[in-house]
Amino acid sequence: MTMESDSESPTRIRYHVIGATTLAAVMLYLDRICIAEIAKLQEFRQALQLSDEQVGMVMSAFFFSYALAQVPAGWLSDRFGARRMMPIYIAVWSICTLLTGFANGFVMLLVVRLLFGLSQAGCYPAAGSLVKRWIELPRRGTASSIVSFGGRLGGAISPLLTAWLLKDYLNWQAVLALYGVGGLFVAVHFWRVFRETPMQHPACNAAEREVITQFDSPDDGGSSAAFPPILTLVGSGTMWLMCALQFGINIGWVFLVTWLPTYLQDVKQVDATIGGLMSTIVLFAGIGGMLLGGPLTDFCTQRLGTRWGRSLPIAGCSAVALCAYLSCLHLESAWSFVIAASIVAFMTDMSVPAIWAYMQDVGGKNTAAVFGWGNMWGNFGAAVTPLLVPIVLKKWDHNGDWHEAFYLFSAGYLVAALCALGINAQRKIS
Repeated sequence: MTMESDSESPTRIRYHVIGATTLAAVMLYLDRICIAEIAKLQEFRQALQLSDEQVGMVMSAFFFSYALAQVPAGWLSDRFGARRMMPIYIAVWSICTLLTGFANGFVMLLVVRLLFGLSQAGCYPAAGSLVKRWIELPRRGTASSIVSFGGRLGGAISPLLTAWLLKDYLNWQAVLALYGVGGLFVAVHFWRVFRETPMQHPACNAAEREVITQFDSPDDGGSSAAFPPILTLVGSGTMWLMCALQFGINIGWVFLVTWLPTYLQDVKQVDATIGGLMSTIVLFAGIGGMLLGGPLTDFCTQRLGTRWGRSLPIAGCSAVALCAYLSCLHLESAWSFVIAASIVAFMTDMSVPAIWAYMQDVGGKNTAAVFGWGNMWGNFGAAVTPLLVPIVLKKWDHNGDWHEAFYLFSAGYLVAALCALGINAQRKIS
């Protein structure tokens, strides 16, 4: 019996778990980003009587609630388990997507988007914690890049798919209904595939469990602290650098998923359908970076250790993204701008797996809460940017070229690059 067990081949349940989580990430960004295409429609704005400032507030509302709910939602996943909480998160945000199509004015739309942000907040913290429990240490960067790839894939197809559906087949209410119903099916699928730990999954054999836990001690799936570890997080200097880093990155990146369609339409005079294609190209560029970022941080960690294996990829990617944004000040054609914006997306997403891996390295039993803390500050940056852009344009951009906005985005990446040099994945949070 022992010899048979020793020769048993590992099952591949961990790949099914990562696949289901990646599918959830696809819906996360598909539902999140479609609003940017819908918001530029005159029929949408007229139906809800929205001004440009109100559109900015609606976009920012999501990021504010998303940011504020990160730590509580992450802690709920640590406390009650991702198998219980993740399907709830997916189902609730899918229902909010449906309800967005029923909004009858600014107030209802704002409330629904706030709820939408609250419900999406737990997805990535829960995903980060389950990657830690289901994937062996040397491959966590790659696994994180695959899950993040799902989010970027959803974000990349969202502008083109939404623009195509709106132009030829459905009105904006029906598009939101379609996406919402799809998300409910994903919630059910995740519940069926996932178990909290390899030990709890009936189809995961002993050989696979040994593969997963061979480099560190197994996570027994026990609950985290009774309350989120706020004091511990506040007292961590390296974690504050991670928070500032994510804040800066999102200051620069969020333009690509909020105001980019408007910029292409108003400044570059691009047709709506072509603009949707351009937005999709930009976000697809991010997918390439995401897929390379996981192996990059895993390689750097094997060569340089966790301290610099996490730090240097983030710093280098942020520096290149900064230069790409500054180049936009000198680009006239829409397609040359798309190339520069694609470099920003590529470099930003190449840094994401290193960020995920850092938070898995330092998180302990509170990995999801640590994810939530970092993501919260990052999304404060994302929340501020849609509000700042109209203000910057109104006060300082007198010729309508958006150069002042690009200075703002570039400054975010400068902060990120400097902070990345100071983070240390060897200093545990809990």
